[in-house]
Amino acid sequence: MFESLTGLKRSHSCGELRARDAGAEVVLMGWVQRRRDHGGLIFVDLRDREGLTQVVFNPEVNPDEHNKAGVLRDEWVIAIRGVVNPRPPDMVNPQLGTGEIEVLVEELRLLNASRTPPFQLEDYRVDISEALRLKYRYLDLRRPSVMKNILFRHQAAQVTRKFLNHQGFIEVETPILTKSTPEGARDYLVPSRVMQGHFFALPQSPQLFKQLLMMSGLDRYYQLCRCFRDEDLRADRQPEFTQIDLEMAFITEEDIMGVVEGLMAALFQELKGVALEPPFPRLTYQECMDRFGLDRPDPRFGLELKEVTDLIRESEFRQFRQVVDQGGIVKAVNGNGLAKLSRKELDDLTGLAGVYGARGLAWVKMHEDWQSPIAKFFPPGLKQAINEHLQAREGDILFFIADIPQVANTALGQLRVHLGQREGLIPEDTFSMVWVTDFPLLEYDRDEGRFVAVHHPFTAPKEEDIPLLASPETLGQVRARAYDLVLNGQEIGGGSIRNWRRDLQEKLFQVLGLAPAEAEEKFGFLLEALEYGAPPHGGVAFGFDRLAAILCGAKSIREVIAFPKTQKAGCPVTQAPSKVEPEQLLELGLRLEK
Repeated sequence: MFESLTGLKRSHSCGELRARDAGAEVVLMGWVQRRRDHGGLIFVDLRDREGLTQVVFNPEVNPDEHNKAGVLRDEWVIAIRGVVNPRPPDMVNPQLGTGEIEVLVEELRLLNASRTPPFQLEDYRVDISEALRLKYRYLDLRRPSVMKNILFRHQAAQVTRKFLNHQGFIEVETPILTKSTPEGARDYLVPSRVMQGHFFALPQSPQLFKQLLMMSGLDRYYQLCRCFRDEDLRADRQPEFTQIDLEMAFITEEDIMGVVEGLMAALFQELKGVALEPPFPRLTYQECMDRFGLDRPDPRFGLELKEVTDLIRESEFRQFRQVVDQGGIVKAVNGNGLAKLSRKELDDLTGLAGVYGARGLAWVKMHEDWQSPIAKFFPPGLKQAINEHLQAREGDILFFIADIPQVANTALGQLRVHLGQREGLIPEDTFSMVWVTDFPLLEYDRDEGRFVAVHHPFTAPKEEDIPLLASPETLGQVRARAYDLVLNGQEIGGGSIRNWRRDLQEKLFQVLGLAPAEAEEKFGFLLEALEYGAPPHGGVAFGFDRLAAILCGAKSIREVIAFPKTQKAGCPVTQAPSKVEPEQLLELGLRLEK
């Protein structure tokens, strides 16, 4: 019943033919998306990755092939040879690129059959769980909308390579089997058969290798690289992911930002037809926290935060005064026109603030006077001062959070984003690119009782802040030569200038609590390389999956990854991870504990 392709060669894709091709003999191959039997004529929508073409089986053209077409079912694989024919004017389908033509079939070859798929593969019929989609991902990928995302990702990769090649960058692959080093997340470990008891690690990033490439004199490196992190997964995180990774020598922060801005402009122009206007705004970390509460600001809408700590000192509200007396702050945001919110809605917002650590959320509805449980603790003059500071008007609602700075900023910043989304304050189809700079180099980890790197231990401090590394009391004041690029409130990438002198890198290791012997064991090769004329260098890395998802409008990075993992880091298609044979473990010198 089934036939081969001998003597038949595909001439066009199923999305390629147009009215100008009328009269041409063509060969198409693909999957049957739908068969419609109209008595004398059989119509088949033939689909491949490029689109869909209607092919027609007419018994007057070839009765044998018409009879053969009667057995066709959805997702059967076929090849046809026929002649392109213009559709009658009343049969033109303006929704299809090929909608002006059809192909009159002269020869049909049945290449393979298909079981009935577990779900419909036409986009408008799909209403299925993600778990089922991922289990049959090879079928899900046939759906035009999903296929479009994968093709879009390919285009994004090509634009990236083209731009960076023209900027003098060299694409270099770095090792996948490498050394386990402390970089924040847990490593995926790979046991060595040859050196039993020793392990490779899959790279969390090519960080050290790209620095070594700068010391090698390559000057400008890039790579679309695979990275691996064994960490608890959130909804939009994968254990293996792709970065646009680049590094440059003999540069400053502005040089790197300029290249990145050019790359972003090229991606948006070529893939979305959107003209970005570099240079992008620069905001310091402190300014972001002051105005937005988060280090990934979305400036496309208002509701900016303001500190009212000094004003609160004059109030009689004990809960606020206690926080301020203990060194905390009070932050506020004016919800313009949101005094309409119900008590239940306000309780829900209080619960949201609690998710981010806030002990409470105070609110004031602006009518003729303050309407709030806390109004009685504020004299008229203080109310007026707060109103003026927050530019409060009739119909507004004021939200207050009193806590340590990190909690007050984060909780109110998240509340701001929630209100912006819920109230439709964020303009659609707009793109805001912002650089965030001057991050703290270090932060104190109370659980571990020591300072840890905010980014990674290879980030250089600002030169004027290097003396602050000498005292534990001033470590929290040291600023990093680091920068993140934020798109519409989402961090899409970041990087830094690196430590290119051994003495400074060793000082950072010391501050982070890494003993000299441990530093030598884990990073001795890097420290040694820094002694052989390492140039000033720095770089940046972008989450390519996230960037591709944003560019093509997907809600999750899983929509732009061919075979994504689940939130339990498993592959639904292959059922990995899976058990292995005992013999394989013995070869590696391993034994499982019962």
